[in-house]
Amino acid sequence: MAKIKVLFSDIGGVLLNNGWGHESRMKAAKHFGLDYPTMDILHNFIFNVYEIGKISLDDYLHTVVFNKPRNFSAGTFKKFMFDQSIKLPGMIDWLISWRKRNPGVAIIAINNEGKELNDYRIKKFGLHACFDAFISSCEVGMRKPDPGIFQLALGIAQVEPRQCFYMDDRPMLSEAAAKLGIRAYTHQNLEATTKKIENFFRK
Repeated sequence: MAKIKVLFSDIGGVLLNNGWGHESRMKAAKHFGLDYPTMDILHNFIFNVYEIGKISLDDYLHTVVFNKPRNFSAGTFKKFMFDQSIKLPGMIDWLISWRKRNPGVAIIAINNEGKELNDYRIKKFGLHACFDAFISSCEVGMRKPDPGIFQLALGIAQVEPRQCFYMDDRPMLSEAAAKLGIRAYTHQNLEATTKKIENFFRK
């Protein structure tokens, strides 16, 4: 069995919540008096374009929210968006501790995120303490499950797939990594994931 040199990890759904996921958008619609079904259709139409860095957050909001006059500002809405991000219990602290105990393993994020949200979440939650690098969809122009983003991560890390371990909260995305030969695991909760990684790297 090849020695694992890199731990790849998702961010949203593993370390943090999905900051602008379905629940947050419903909450925003209620708070600002928006029609959620219309907002959701427009979101699904344009959000992938935002996540691969082709448009800005302002462009996204112009399509989804500010396509007509509103009684609130873009700045107010963006603050609400950012405020929806929270860290999931225990995972960040555990990963920082694990990183210190395993200095020979690089830890690299592979995540789908729009630039402004990505930059905010990395800074807000101190994720540089967890990761050596970030392969973010907004920076590389690809998003999971595109195999290209995993191949790019392998190239940047200069490792073979069998030398990597990847965790993601979505089975489809962990399976996309596994198809390339990366040893992948679907995150369920703090206890199960930390036990899996501790046992795996103890081999």
